[in-house]
Amino acid sequence: MLYNFAMETRVLEIDPLEDCRKIWKEAAEVLAAGGLVAIPTETVYGLGADAFNAEAVAQVFAVKERPSFDPLICHLPNAKALKDICVIPAELQPLVDTLAKEFWPGPMTLVLPKADCVPDIVTSGLPTVACRVTSHEAMRGVARALGHPIAAPSANRFGHISPTSAAAVVKELGGAIPLVLDGGACSEGVESTILAPCLDEKGKPAVRVLREGPVTREKLRGLCKVIKPSKRQLEEEAAKTPNAPGQLKSHYAPNKPLLLHDPKTPFEPQEGVSYGLISYEGDSPLAQQDCWTEVMPLSPGSGRLAEAAVRLFAVMRAMDENEDVDVIIAEELPTVNIGAAMMDRLTRAAAAREH
Repeated sequence: MLYNFAMETRVLEIDPLEDCRKIWKEAAEVLAAGGLVAIPTETVYGLGADAFNAEAVAQVFAVKERPSFDPLICHLPNAKALKDICVIPAELQPLVDTLAKEFWPGPMTLVLPKADCVPDIVTSGLPTVACRVTSHEAMRGVARALGHPIAAPSANRFGHISPTSAAAVVKELGGAIPLVLDGGACSEGVESTILAPCLDEKGKPAVRVLREGPVTREKLRGLCKVIKPSKRQLEEEAAKTPNAPGQLKSHYAPNKPLLLHDPKTPFEPQEGVSYGLISYEGDSPLAQQDCWTEVMPLSPGSGRLAEAAVRLFAVMRAMDENEDVDVIIAEELPTVNIGAAMMDRLTRAAAAREH
């Protein structure tokens, strides 16, 4: 479905030093009337609708051109609001409480059995709903003012690079939504970790990681058992329709082809093609080759994964907008801590151009 990009999009700047309750109220009024609002979180900007308004949620899918089988995340003002949209099994309640206490507000999403009040369009017909309490006051403040959860995937066209600034949202969706709240650059830069609390083969509480993110496996292992799927299970999951957001093989993609490459291995360019390199630190053997039109480091000279994560989508977008670059090459990153989440996003971005 193609959406008509013909309305005026207003941008309201959030001043962290001022009382923003008037802004939260104004955004909530737009949502209550069935409109859409782009709202910042600590990870990326979300395209929000009243989660209890099925027609408004349908507009999210239309504006993003998102397939109806890909479920949305519901943003809550606090952990107590879980009881309003979830039916948590008694045997999982202690684990859910532990995870919420440790990681909320923060970049963690929990997939739990949904209550009847959640429209099927939000969950793509699944019996579970993805829930999150962001650490960004804007999303929590608007949810409080609205009095309902906010269904909000990333505020970009489906499959494209996730936006980490209001300017990126306007480039993607300007003219299609009435309001953008500008909270500056996102502090995390990679979407939330998605977890499914469950019981292991012995009937003990555990979690399955459905999407890698800032709440890493290393952090989780100190709190609970993390079930690692087998290769066969991963292949079977990839063949199914998504049971949580961000699980499609092809996602987070620039318009230009993006290829992954080992930073220690020489790259052989094709004649007549201009290449841009997304480098981890900018000083790898790969980055030293003279075949690049532009080299953009994620963590210049320091090799800090946290810094690289914050910059990842912004650098991808900048490289995509560089008219002198035909093909983007991205260095493979260390898959420890947040590096696993970044490699997940880069792998899905590269898959968009596979034939």
